Amino acid sequence: MGKGTVESLQLMLEKGNKKAFTDFYTQYFKRLLIESDKYVKDIYVAEEVVQDVFLKIWERSDDLTQIQSIKSYLYRSVINASINYVNRQRNLEQHHQKIVDEFTEDQADQLDEENELIVLLFDEIEKLPPKCKEIFKMNRFERLKYREIALKLELSERTVENHIANALKLLREAMLKKRNVEIGSSTRLFQLLFFF
Repeated sequence: MGKGTVESLQLMLEKGNKKAFTDFYTQYFKRLLIESDKYVKDIYVAEEVVQDVFLKIWERSDDLTQIQSIKSYLYRSVINASINYVNRQRNLEQHHQKIVDEFTEDQADQLDEENELIVLLFDEIEKLPPKCKEIFKMNRFERLKYREIALKLELSERTVENHIANALKLLREAMLKKRNVEIGSSTRLFQLLFFF
């Protein structure tokens, strides 16, 4: 494909011609998908890689002025993105393997203690008063802000805030009463209550 194709693609992007871009996308997508899959060995990952390349073209039409051939640019971009993905995964696996290889008995004890705390905490959350439990879960598990919860449940923000404060108070009291939650765990317990 010659320079004229690059210029027409750039013109199409500048005008925001979505239909023309969709046609362009359809023309190359499957071929680029096959190419990416040769490297990443996962068709779903390959789809994401190719879509990301097209998205970058759509968002950065100015960069097209440096391109001589759109076809070679597409293949280079997809191959490069695929190799980068494989390298990231390899580095991640090596990092995780290093953690496993250097894992100590103390670390196992620490993880076990923390996970036991979380299990106990989740049990206590289920024992909260119904409305208090609902609001606390919306805030901590669904990551909704006080205002969003208030709108959803048709309550005032102040009421939502009071329920969260009450939940934290009840949970802290319940957890500290448990014999297997020692004083040494209280700092981690506090962090779990506020940030988990």
